[in-house]
Amino acid sequence: MGGDHAPGEIVAGALRAREELGVDILLVGDPQQIEAALPPKTNLGQVEIVTAQEAIAMDEEPLNAVRRKRKASINVAMDLVKQQKADAVFSAGHSGAAMASALLRLGRLPGIDRPAIGTVFPTIIAGKPVLVLDVGANVDCRPKFLEQFAVMGSAYSQYVLGTNEPKVGLLNIGEEESKGNDAAVRAHQMLRENSQINFIGNAEGRDVLSGRFDVIVCDGFVGNVLLKFAEAVGEVILQILREELPQGLHGQIGSALLKPNLKRIKQRMDHAEHGGALLLGVAGVCFIGHGSSQAPSIFNAIRMAKEAVDNQVIQRIQSQYILERESG
Repeated sequence: MGGDHAPGEIVAGALRAREELGVDILLVGDPQQIEAALPPKTNLGQVEIVTAQEAIAMDEEPLNAVRRKRKASINVAMDLVKQQKADAVFSAGHSGAAMASALLRLGRLPGIDRPAIGTVFPTIIAGKPVLVLDVGANVDCRPKFLEQFAVMGSAYSQYVLGTNEPKVGLLNIGEEESKGNDAAVRAHQMLRENSQINFIGNAEGRDVLSGRFDVIVCDGFVGNVLLKFAEAVGEVILQILREELPQGLHGQIGSALLKPNLKRIKQRMDHAEHGGALLLGVAGVCFIGHGSSQAPSIFNAIRMAKEAVDNQVIQRIQSQYILERESG
């Protein structure tokens, strides 16, 4: 029920995922609105709708709303994961409410102080994305939080994105280990001394999309600004291509010839191709999408959630990384 285009686009993306990915979908929310959003002649026997009496609006304070509206759709969805009736949850609604509900319903993984929202950025190297976290869950971060983000991000990069020995960087204002504020300097030292990750040093802003790093950690304030800026830049470039390439007869001919290439450019740059961001650090697979998410984004978010479940990313973080570190 969450998002600017809910429930219509949510339902459309979910139905596509059911058909193309072979996953079972539970649509949580108001049955009447959901059924109205279904395509004509939909076999209701193949669509499972879970009733939720309430929804949390974007302008509500997240923690209070989650506690007050116990039967809100996000709470009902999280409970399905907690009760092992679902393997993952996706929401394009209030991201703060999704995080609060995940913490209250699912709880944190052992050894994790703060969960982080991780999102995938394209880089100049085709097929080599970079995972950036946190992009909004924690405005202020202690050095040990950043260290935990690096551990979780490395696990996700390795087991879901298929990166061998992910290279980790700390977003900073310079390459030297002495650069940045006190928290950045201390975080650099902790990351360098952590044997569970492949920390290769500080990453400046120009390095984020260079392909040099596989995982970059930062606090949620900086990460969210970086995310919104990157999305805007991608949209600007795509719009410029749409406007400039078709100019004149030669441009029209060239655009026709370049159509397959332009489609690949869009796939590499468009945030809709990545669907959403994984909330790492909670005891369940939870993806948070953009409020403006439409059907393609919903489909891709569900695809990424399926990959996280299939690769047992939560279990791997918990057993191979966190518990191993506690025992050490």
